[in-house]
Amino acid sequence: MSKYDSLKQILDEASQIVVFTGAGISVPSGIPDFRSANGIYNQKTKFSASPEEIISHTFFYNHTKEFYEFYKDKMVYEDAEPNYAHKFIASLERKGKNVIVVTQNIDGLHQKAGSSKVYELHGSIHRNYCDKCHRSFGLKYVMTHNPIPYCDRCHGIVKPDVVLYEESLDEMVIERAISAIMTSDVLLVIGTSLTVYPAAGFIRYFRGRYIVLINKSPTSFDNMADLAFNEDVVEVFKQIK
Repeated sequence: MSKYDSLKQILDEASQIVVFTGAGISVPSGIPDFRSANGIYNQKTKFSASPEEIISHTFFYNHTKEFYEFYKDKMVYEDAEPNYAHKFIASLERKGKNVIVVTQNIDGLHQKAGSSKVYELHGSIHRNYCDKCHRSFGLKYVMTHNPIPYCDRCHGIVKPDVVLYEESLDEMVIERAISAIMTSDVLLVIGTSLTVYPAAGFIRYFRGRYIVLINKSPTSFDNMADLAFNEDVVEVFKQIK
């Protein structure tokens, strides 16, 4: 039996599947990852600060205009559409599987593809709020108000609901993600190098039957997996449709 046949059998027999995704799953949708040669962290900026510094809590409040210039240019892809991998995951739910997505991504493509249970560890570009009155704003408001989006009610700064460096993950989201991982029988890890903590440590809570890793580059967790594919996720899923 090939690895693809084994993966198909694992998914066919599973009742609860947790899909843990990182930036790699959205690369086929035209969104760059973070750490590859062409990733966001290796792109040149016109600022003296590094990309990691720019997307920090301190930089946001000390250099809000420059933050938004980088954020809108490098972090937001309004026209991105779900790719085959996002759609494949959503199709498992339509087949009657209990599928829970735990994602490090902020692009909202899992929901756009049709997945209904998505825990966003690092927030979402589609949610924004005033840091004074906490009024909510959509992505369009942020993208069309330049150079800085201010609240049209109290004139506070509108901040993306995205976890920046120096900020903590949402405790409720963490609890739900860990609970889902602990109670699933299959953990499918896609498009992440598993180097960002605390999120990467969540897979250690898995107590189920099968761990499957799909990532273009090898990870330090590959030897923990029952199946490991160092391939493009779209090509893997097309083999088991």
